[in-house]
Amino acid sequence: MTTLTKRNRRSEAPTERLSNTEEKEEKADGTDEEQDTDSKSLRLTLMEEILLLGLKDKEVSLSLSHTHTHTCLGYTSFWNDSISSGLRGCILVELTLRGRVHLEPQTSRKRKLLDRKVVVKSSAPTGETWNPLKLHFQIRNVRERLAKNLVEKGVLTTEKQNFLLFDMTTHPLTDSNEKERLIQRLQDSLLERWTNDSRRMNRRMLALILLAHASDVLESALASLPDDRYDTASSRSRGLLEADPDQESAKVTTPAEEMIWAVLAAFNKS
Repeated sequence: MTTLTKRNRRSEAPTERLSNTEEKEEKADGTDEEQDTDSKSLRLTLMEEILLLGLKDKEVSLSLSHTHTHTCLGYTSFWNDSISSGLRGCILVELTLRGRVHLEPQTSRKRKLLDRKVVVKSSAPTGETWNPLKLHFQIRNVRERLAKNLVEKGVLTTEKQNFLLFDMTTHPLTDSNEKERLIQRLQDSLLERWTNDSRRMNRRMLALILLAHASDVLESALASLPDDRYDTASSRSRGLLEADPDQESAKVTTPAEEMIWAVLAAFNKS
């Protein structure tokens, strides 16, 4: 995982909905997290958002010689070995936001977040077929599963591309507006909508920022900002990332917030 770096100065389809039952469950648990979502946006899971941020949507030329050049896009970087673990963190947070799992209660012997087990509250499907009782089966080929979900939602398409010595299934963007809106919301949360208090942040956006860093895709999401705004956004995100998860979790009131900080604690330890 890379850290956010201080950059050198430079020149200047229909929306998915939850079932009525799931909406009631989320509101009862304080996990209705869609208030800051652009009304034009699809409902994407945290896993899908992280994968979308990590996909190469600009043309990249690969060549072994001056006579053989291939242009490829629609894949996650071969050198990003953090995105897989980041996606696993996303699954835990998403299931908690949906009221399916939570951390066991704090006790005198289990005060720290990482000492507490994850407890299954409900095994009901979430709509994305992520069953908490079958994650050890579903975690295989997680990127491809998520990419297929985004294809079904009209954000990506599927095609074969030649990577010099082998063919590979890739998923180029068909709706660049969806990724642009996602990046804009993430940037706004660290700039115009910054609250200086993580407890007042939208929980889904707080999770997205922390998990984007864990997946090594946060810096690229901020790359389009001018230097001064990039420095401000980077500084604020570092403030969140450097917070003590156990101290922060002691201030929160919902299972989702506890899980978000528990996931960050796990990444800090790894």
